Amino acid sequence: MAPVSTRISSIPKPVRAAGSNSTIERFAWMAGSLIVLGLFWQFLADVLQNRYLPTPVVVFDVMLREAENGDLWKHVSATLVRVAIAFVISMFIGTAIGLALGRYKTADKFFDAWLILFLNLPALVTITLCYIWFGLTDAAAITAVALNKIPNVAVNMREGARSLSKDLSEMAEMYRFGWWKTLRHVTVPQLAPFLAAAARSGLSLVWKIVLVVEAFGRSNGVGYRLGIAFQEFDVSTILAYALAFIFIVQLIEFAVLQPLQARVNAWRR
Repeated sequence: MAPVSTRISSIPKPVRAAGSNSTIERFAWMAGSLIVLGLFWQFLADVLQNRYLPTPVVVFDVMLREAENGDLWKHVSATLVRVAIAFVISMFIGTAIGLALGRYKTADKFFDAWLILFLNLPALVTITLCYIWFGLTDAAAITAVALNKIPNVAVNMREGARSLSKDLSEMAEMYRFGWWKTLRHVTVPQLAPFLAAAARSGLSLVWKIVLVVEAFGRSNGVGYRLGIAFQEFDVSTILAYALAFIFIVQLIEFAVLQPLQARVNAWRR
């Protein structure tokens, strides 16, 4: 028989650096892709020599100028506040609706047509109606954004509620977990991936609709600034504000939402 030390050393050790290596590789590919895109943009701008396609250098100069005079931070912060409020409201209400529809078949059958209706209702219609009904206010803008997002969250969470394991629920009941331990250790871990997916898709949808809402009827925010730049045919300002806001949203995506989704999916094999 081989010595104990030999047998222990022969046991394969878990690869701990795989996750970090994959993250570095993903960022490397992303950085390389963006560099190629920037070079292609520069090439097109040099070839076309058109004022409606400024070079990356011109766009970043405009971005720095807007940041220095404070306009960029003022408009971006106003948009982020609206995004955050509408996101929280839509996630809370949409989750409650989705769980109710997933758990109660009668309610699901009755309200399914409503859900399909609101899923297919154009965002512009909702925005217009909210501004007509409630006036050109932040409350109307946030309501319009939330109404467009709630159905998407509800659909995701309904599927999550439908996928809850009856075996795990029966096991929790048999071992007398109680409602709190059952919720924490049985229900929430199963729903977490659906909630994380709804949050990631929700953020991308909410901030796009917020820009439309601001361009349509607000006096500040990135959407409002893009509307002004459109009227002046100022492509450099349009691209500068678009890139600045995209950078912030992607930072939230990579720093918060993706790690959160990876964590909630860690228990799955």
